[in-house]
Amino acid sequence: MTKDEQGFLVGNKVVRSALLALCLGSCASGPPDPPRVQDDVCAIFAERPDWYDAALSSSLRWGAPVDIVMAIIWRESSFRAQARPPKRYALGFIPRGRPSSAYGYAQAIDGTWAWYRKETGRSGADRDDFEDAVDFVGWYMAKTRVSNGVGMADAFTQYINYHEGHRGYRRMDWRGKRWLTDIAVEVADRAALYRAQLPGCRL
Repeated sequence: MTKDEQGFLVGNKVVRSALLALCLGSCASGPPDPPRVQDDVCAIFAERPDWYDAALSSSLRWGAPVDIVMAIIWRESSFRAQARPPKRYALGFIPRGRPSSAYGYAQAIDGTWAWYRKETGRSGADRDDFEDAVDFVGWYMAKTRVSNGVGMADAFTQYINYHEGHRGYRRMDWRGKRWLTDIAVEVADRAALYRAQLPGCRL
């Protein structure tokens, strides 16, 4: 083999390696896109069958209705895996960071997620993993029932606790937050919609 032929083969090998690296980088699968239709829980589960399995597993484990768990995640993140609160700016352009550490499908903050991981033994749970997030919401709802005596079917009050925390709920500050109670009504309405749809889903 001549030096020119050897150089040609080496050059081709380098090109192939570069193309492979480029493909692996660009083709790597990231978090799934949010469901296209979000006001139909049957359409959501048809598009993401594994989500139904995860939601049902959470419901069986914690006693949290699938419709309420899904409604909370819908309101918190619109089913976006890497959702975060919007950044804040001083004077309209100086970055001031985000208002909280909330992240993922369930918008769980760092401290509460660490509590969940420790108490459930799910040390590898990730907030941008739907199965973990839906289990977290069910777990938190069960905590709300024990801490504040809120029924698992009470979507409105469960959401207030979810947003304000258990101690925050007991302080009753939320009663003066009309914007929050309006959101809790939205969650309850969305849960009722999903609950009515679920029996007709082909799962």
